[in-house]
Amino acid sequence: MFNLLRMDLYRVKRSKSVYVCAGFLLLTTVLLFGLMWLMSTPQGQEIALRIGMVTLDETIELGSILEGVDSLIFFRQTCLDGGAYNAVLGIWVMLFVCADFQGGFIKNIMALHQNRWKYIVSKVMTAWIVNFCYLVIHLLFTLLLNRLFGDLVPYAGWKDVLFYLSWVWFVTTAFAAMIICICVLTRSVAAGTAAAVLFGSGIIVMTLYGILGMFHIGKWLEYSIYLTCGMGPGKYTSAKDLYVYAVGFGFLILYTVIAGIVLKKKDI
Repeated sequence: MFNLLRMDLYRVKRSKSVYVCAGFLLLTTVLLFGLMWLMSTPQGQEIALRIGMVTLDETIELGSILEGVDSLIFFRQTCLDGGAYNAVLGIWVMLFVCADFQGGFIKNIMALHQNRWKYIVSKVMTAWIVNFCYLVIHLLFTLLLNRLFGDLVPYAGWKDVLFYLSWVWFVTTAFAAMIICICVLTRSVAAGTAAAVLFGSGIIVMTLYGILGMFHIGKWLEYSIYLTCGMGPGKYTSAKDLYVYAVGFGFLILYTVIAGIVLKKKDI
């Protein structure tokens, strides 16, 4: 399995898609910081007024737009709470996994490594490592931009940051495992892309949540991957906050097992 993992990590290092997806996340962060600077600072509002982005009355309301927001909340709201991060991560995972099936490379892998469980575990571990790199780089870039924009928001405590990163790492990796499962099942770029966008952005979950909510039977969806990312705790207050680890670990194991079973039963 470790030979497969080394091969996968080498392929990640050499691929362009992993850098393009990371660049998209960082570009989004730059744009949002620039927008918030225009909306919330006197210098930015002056420029926004001059170019017609806002009116004078709107600048008074926008002055408090970042009230109560710290660096961790801003980091969450940039991509994670809205699902953009999962969508981008899912698209990269889809490209990485589907490349094996499209190019026929999967046959060479299975010829050398007949245990198909090793293939799935290697893909999940690769996604886990890339996900960690994405989260850390994204966070450090957010802190750097905050400094460059004149400390636009106050900095969160490091304990809160570590707690949040630790559980969201599990939950977002579980989402990556779900995309791996879908790609192994369908072997389709279109299906993998649709799943990454529709589930990552929360379109399917929130639609179902709204419909079931009318009948007061949709509360269980609060433990879905999307809503856990959006509603999960930003700081540890009690043992109840640890449910996010159970959600992340549970879905991670579930989708890994399903993907392994599917790969063992389907012909290569």
